[in-house]
Amino acid sequence: FVGQAGRLLDQIIFAMGFERAEVYIANVVKCRPPGNRDPQEDEAAACSAFLDRQIDLIAPRVIIALGRPAARRLTGSNKPIGALRGRWASYRGIPLLPVFHPAYLLRTPKAKREVWDDLKLVMRRLESTTV
Repeated sequence: FVGQAGRLLDQIIFAMGFERAEVYIANVVKCRPPGNRDPQEDEAAACSAFLDRQIDLIAPRVIIALGRPAARRLTGSNKPIGALRGRWASYRGIPLLPVFHPAYLLRTPKAKREVWDDLKLVMRRLESTTV
């Protein structure tokens, strides 16, 4: 997450009450596909063991799937991101919430309200699980 999308993600993280260093970001694929296109299913599958190992090591309390490729990979659903976002799922026993990708928010600013509503769900979930 670099450029404008990365800066927007940093702002989102800060608005949630976190510092960037407190949040772990992992990608579905471990190298950028040609032309920065969405990763294909076989590419995500080839990297899935690495992603799963990262998740095991980090042991997050919540996973936020940013955008369609991450949401599809982690939910196993082929539904569009608009149908997945804002609805809790689970990945390897960890609560998972798909949301729109920051790059989408740059192209569609009106969707920022939906993402903020989704992230309030995450903050409530985290507050209820704080020990």
